[in-house]
Amino acid sequence: MVKSLDASSLGSRANTGGLPGAESGQRGSAISVLGALLDRSLVQIADASSDARCFDRETIRAAADVWDNNTDPLFRAATASTRGQRERRALAALEWMADLGEERRSWMLEQASAAGYSLDELLTPAKPYTPGRDYLGHVMAPVTVMTPQITESVAVDYDLPSAEVRYLQVERVGIHLDGYLELAVPRSYPVDNGTPPETATLGIRLRDITEVRFDSHDARGAALRSEAAGVSVGIGAGGTLRAATADLSPDDRCWHLSAAGHRANTSTPPRDSRPARAGFPQKGRLGANATVAATLLHRAMLDIRMVRLPGRAPQVLVQDFQRAFAGAGEAILAAGAYNLHRRREAAFCRLIETWAGRGGPALADWFATVLRETSHQPEFLADLHEQARAHQGTDLPRQTTPDASVIPGPQEAELRLATYTAAHTRYGTQQNASALVHLAVPPHPETAEDAPWRLRAMQGINPAHFQLETKAFQGAGHPHVTVDDNAAHHFVLHDGALDITSLNCSHDPS
Repeated sequence: MVKSLDASSLGSRANTGGLPGAESGQRGSAISVLGALLDRSLVQIADASSDARCFDRETIRAAADVWDNNTDPLFRAATASTRGQRERRALAALEWMADLGEERRSWMLEQASAAGYSLDELLTPAKPYTPGRDYLGHVMAPVTVMTPQITESVAVDYDLPSAEVRYLQVERVGIHLDGYLELAVPRSYPVDNGTPPETATLGIRLRDITEVRFDSHDARGAALRSEAAGVSVGIGAGGTLRAATADLSPDDRCWHLSAAGHRANTSTPPRDSRPARAGFPQKGRLGANATVAATLLHRAMLDIRMVRLPGRAPQVLVQDFQRAFAGAGEAILAAGAYNLHRRREAAFCRLIETWAGRGGPALADWFATVLRETSHQPEFLADLHEQARAHQGTDLPRQTTPDASVIPGPQEAELRLATYTAAHTRYGTQQNASALVHLAVPPHPETAEDAPWRLRAMQGINPAHFQLETKAFQGAGHPHVTVDDNAAHHFVLHDGALDITSLNCSHDPS
């Protein structure tokens, strides 16, 4: 039987002297802050995935990504034998986490504050940003805010009128639209003999987009503008992307030979003079059950992080994972605080049981697979197999596609994401053209009336036409999916604000 266990029951039996609570803005112990950051990640994931109409891929990805290389340090700190060791290991783990970059550090400060803690006295001051060099010592292109000076510099180094759109993504993020545009750009500066013919690319990340107008038939030529009212990227003769701000990032192995690269070279210190990163906090060995618990949490976060791939996002069981591991930070600290090894190991075994029980049938196979891989065979492993078998065949019925000119699809849908990829060659590999959309659709008729909307992906291979305008993201609409006499699929939303024609279209009906 799967037993029920929560963080409070673990904590009440642990010889901890009490895990310190946090009042608003108070300096807590490093170990309590570390556990609180994990719980804040899970809260963020829950909020950002509660309904397809508010699904926020970037928030989910970022919150899960924190625990790729910070899960083991958390467990090693939580299972240290004394309070002093727990604190020292937790401080090292926090420093390691904060040293990844300004964005990660800002996330830590914000989420610690949301949990009622202040990190000001725990973290050392942030190191100043220094530009980087590659292994050959060549200066690398930085990510820069789009300003008039930067746009002028880019226009000097690259032939923007000959640029071609390689990739476009526009996505609803909260109440805003964010986007990413990748341009293949011919170089205007000379390069060394023998340089591979690989085209340079210019990545443009746009935030708070106010206007989208793109047509794949008009995707050659670009113009960058930065003004007081915001930034814009002209595409072709009539396309445009307008946003509040944008970041530019060249992907160009020869950038050090450009005019901007020569300027950066004079002010960038040698590669070996850059400040060293904080050392990885490797101290501490985990018991068998603690290792299994750490592996489960780590693997869950990696699976959640797969939402970063637009084609995979609707298939990731984000809500199921979040439900299973909710409150894991506090529970891990409580289990790890037992002084006796056998009692600590027993606590982690009960915690594993709790997580598996919360995962239910949807995650039964997942838990069973990970537990087998860790060579850990608790008694409830058989129960997981029973749950998985009971779950088979219980999915809601799916519609089949009849031979008709109209394909059954959602009667109502809200566009969450639209991407277009042009056919191109990268690193010697040919990439096909494609289009992908994420739609928030109402719950299945056989589910509860208050069930959340679902996220559905539709993909077209080698689209003959892709057209996108701002209006496509303005609330729910009634999509039309038809097939013409030439077997071309036409997907239209909001009177053509989104219009995709593809010769090969597939969708994920899950």
